[in-house]
Amino acid sequence: MSLEGKVAIVTGSGRGLGLSYAQELARQGAAVVINDVDAGVAAEAVESITAAGGQAVAVVAPVGSTETAMALVAAAVENFGRLDILVTNAGVLRDKSILKMTDEDFDLVINVHLRGTFTCVREAYAYFKENGIAGRIIAIGSPTGQRGNFGQTNYAAAKSGIVGMVRTWALEMKRAGVTVNAVIPVAATAMTKTVPYFAKAVEAEERGEAMPDFFRKTLGFGTSDDVAGLIAFLASDAAGNVNGQAIGAGGDRLQLWSHPEAIESEFNDGGWDYATLQERFPFAGNLQSVGENFPELPAELQPEPAAK
Repeated sequence: MSLEGKVAIVTGSGRGLGLSYAQELARQGAAVVINDVDAGVAAEAVESITAAGGQAVAVVAPVGSTETAMALVAAAVENFGRLDILVTNAGVLRDKSILKMTDEDFDLVINVHLRGTFTCVREAYAYFKENGIAGRIIAIGSPTGQRGNFGQTNYAAAKSGIVGMVRTWALEMKRAGVTVNAVIPVAATAMTKTVPYFAKAVEAEERGEAMPDFFRKTLGFGTSDDVAGLIAFLASDAAGNVNGQAIGAGGDRLQLWSHPEAIESEFNDGGWDYATLQERFPFAGNLQSVGENFPELPAELQPEPAAK
């Protein structure tokens, strides 16, 4: 089931994961609005699609503002006659531990990831509803938003917030036939390329070789292209019954993340006052972990020691 005749916006699609998403949507037949803050990068992304026989235009602007969201929807309609698909991928990092994180560091990441997703979704949904289009909205989350990660207060807040908004929008937009899902990618990006743990995987990709099975299968870690197929599927008519979900993709692995659910309940006559909890906190043996715990790398995949 192709995407012929469909029109998509992919924010933050000049390079990396976003570019892979845009290129895959175009390969499946969709016309694409590319978005990036760098005009040269955006032009190269458009060229990569048109040179392969696809259709693409660019909007050079940072996401976050309503004005950018309006410009993106207008570009889709003015250039291709309609809008069917929105992928909110644009992002920025300002990683610091909390005592070093400034107001500016926090606000920038929240504005791009969280507010940028909100404004673009609001504008796209208004268009879908006004024109009776059963649109597809795909918001990009992160394992950090699901589990937390040291030094990423701002990013974790934004990405977990995006998944919360997705669940809410799935309820609000269902009657209009619009689906809203979150994708949690696990792939080699500019960020992961700086982490020694992933060095052998990144080196293999840069040589044009398949990543070792430990990364692709055990960790579910792969390339941007490994995630792109899920994006195109969720954008298609075949995924019309998939709504309000958080789906992970990376390497050879696909994951369905659970919604937060209580895992244990305890009751006490009269309630749980301070003295009772001091005497008996019922969950002490079942506290949940935070962050991601990666298995030890096999010896042959250990990073090379840094030169002294």
